[in-house]
Amino acid sequence: MFPVVALCWLAVFFDGMDVNIYGAVMPHMLDDSGLGLTPADAGTIGSWTTFGMLIGALTAGNLTDWLGRRLMLVASVSLFSVGSAICALAGGIGPFGVGRFVSGLGLGGLMPLCLALVMEFAPPRRAALTTGLLMTSYHAGGMAATGLGLTLAPAAGWRWVFWAGVLPAVVAVPLLLALLPESPGVLLARGERERADAVADRYGLPRPTAVAAPAAGARGRLAAVRALFRPDSRWATPLLWLASFCGLLLVYGVSTWLPQMMRASGYGLNSSVSFLLVINAGGIVGLLIAGRTADRFGAVRVSAVWFVLTAAGALLLKAHLPLGATYAVVAVTGVWLFSAQVMVYAATDTVYRGSERAAGLGWVTGVGRTGAVVGPWLIGALADSGNESWGFTTFALAGLVGAVAIALVPLARRIGRSGAPATVRLAAGASPSKG
Repeated sequence: MFPVVALCWLAVFFDGMDVNIYGAVMPHMLDDSGLGLTPADAGTIGSWTTFGMLIGALTAGNLTDWLGRRLMLVASVSLFSVGSAICALAGGIGPFGVGRFVSGLGLGGLMPLCLALVMEFAPPRRAALTTGLLMTSYHAGGMAATGLGLTLAPAAGWRWVFWAGVLPAVVAVPLLLALLPESPGVLLARGERERADAVADRYGLPRPTAVAAPAAGARGRLAAVRALFRPDSRWATPLLWLASFCGLLLVYGVSTWLPQMMRASGYGLNSSVSFLLVINAGGIVGLLIAGRTADRFGAVRVSAVWFVLTAAGALLLKAHLPLGATYAVVAVTGVWLFSAQVMVYAATDTVYRGSERAAGLGWVTGVGRTGAVVGPWLIGALADSGNESWGFTTFALAGLVGAVAIALVPLARRIGRSGAPATVRLAAGASPSKG
């Protein structure tokens, strides 16, 4: 398992770095009169990034049928590296927006692929913990982006920060090609039984069966999507989508706008950018706590509680507290905010069967990306009208709605099971005496 987790950790590290670069340098870009960036433009470009993520997340599964998860990861990393180079070269907001959209295409495909691979290779009953460990890399990447924004941007200009975003193609791509194994389930679905068994044996996994393997081809993809609405998950699926929408609205709204929102609240430029570093550091701590807690109490419960605590933290940030107290609130909010969303991903493992896992994760992340599109745009519109402080209220409302949605998932599954025909319940593994 270790090589898979380590390589996926590296890929997601660069994902987090690329996502957070824009927020880390946005104050410098807004001060660059030659670029002509306004707060409204900044929000729109942030939404174009996440719109690219939406497309990337929803199409990655189809391309996986042809290329496999390993090569799709390589393609995703390469794509957002190219997008970062376009941003570094952009002479205006139009080309810059194109670069962020291209980056989004790669970023959107990467996350569900890494999550699916790590869950497949994770030890039994350690899916939540392993997912949490993987996602610490996202925040480590966010901290790296903030460090670049604090040091490289003032000294050399914001463009050099985006040139640093080309590093993934140089560092990660060769390692992924050389060391990352292909998913046994995907190999079996492509008819490569011997290779699938060899990979499973090498990493101490159960040999994949037809039930655990995702169906290949367009017809198989349609069947996988329909399976997300089988009787015992038909109500849980839209609730997972809504929770993911709220979680990603928070994640990308905060990643894009926190420094500028804090600057507008009266904090200095360096302090405002530093808040992004602090909230990502809190995110790492939160994921380590959430993973272990979820393995004991369940990902659904942890996600719901974390969403509520995130809402409370957002409301506290609306008040202009002393600098030290603000750093503390930002750090604690980071503990809850990011892991609330990650535990939504972990909760899919309790709702979907092995053959549905990749499709389920793809759609939870993909539909959730609409929240990632709305978040930066909405806060940008508020900032353009001089109402940045309402962004914190928006984040609090998103946290409360996300909490309600994820908390209702177990009830939705029970309702689905109780309304399912006996034959369907038996096929899903229910006891005849409970039919």
